[in-house]
Amino acid sequence: MADNSFLIGDGKGSKQLLALNRAVNVGLNGELFLFAGPCVIESADACRTIAEKLIKITDNLSIPLVFKASFDKANRSSVSSFRGVGLDKGLEILSSIRNEFKVPVMTDIHEPNQAAAVGDVVDCIQIPAFLCRQTDLLKASAETGRCINAKKGQFMSPSEMVNVVDKIKACGNDKIMLTERGTFFGYNRLVNDMTGISIMKGLGCPVVFDATHSTQMPGGLGDATAGMREMAPVLARSAVAAGANGLFLEVHTDPEKSGSDAACIMPIEWVEQTVKTCQEIFTIVRKK
Repeated sequence: MADNSFLIGDGKGSKQLLALNRAVNVGLNGELFLFAGPCVIESADACRTIAEKLIKITDNLSIPLVFKASFDKANRSSVSSFRGVGLDKGLEILSSIRNEFKVPVMTDIHEPNQAAAVGDVVDCIQIPAFLCRQTDLLKASAETGRCINAKKGQFMSPSEMVNVVDKIKACGNDKIMLTERGTFFGYNRLVNDMTGISIMKGLGCPVVFDATHSTQMPGGLGDATAGMREMAPVLARSAVAAGANGLFLEVHTDPEKSGSDAACIMPIEWVEQTVKTCQEIFTIVRKK
């Protein structure tokens, strides 16, 4: 299988960002990497605290990191739920994290008209699972030249992601990752089919496993999403054993007070042991 490797944080794209010394090499045959950060940007101080802790953990484990946080959570269960700090403030905070820690940053967009501004600041644009079929959103994201992380819709089979890949490539962008984050199974339940990791890798793209969102119980609290965060390490280990190239973990210093996904976001204290174990599994799988 061809490696199809590329760098996240190489500075290339619609605007020439400074290349980072913490740029992350991503590929089908590359090393394990980590996307991590808070679900939603709550404040500059909160992001900085989490980023500082993640840098210390990932440096200790020698695993490449992309810092992820959302400036807007547009698909909250309730109209009164906290959505974030907004586009302008969010990009300002992400830019400061990138500049201070020299770490690549990623955020998601919900509308095509957000792509250009976001692409000028971040190293990787994420397509939310619910929006992965939106052609205009995919095109606008691809045209920024940034790396694209497209999450598989909870309503889609792994093989259907070929259409997402084709849309992005048709715009001249082949820096694509696909993320597995569970599939709807009845009401308020997600399940993970680990064979989907291999199927999506067969599309020629590195595959990331979202261990925290996969523990969601959508709408399980009526006006909020329930979850089983204690299952995230179990799922992460399973996904790496199944061949995942990277892990996606949303983390918080005080999960119960998280502005979004409080029921499934991972305490930052769990990250080091979870990732360390996954690295050991990854090494064994690659030797085979």
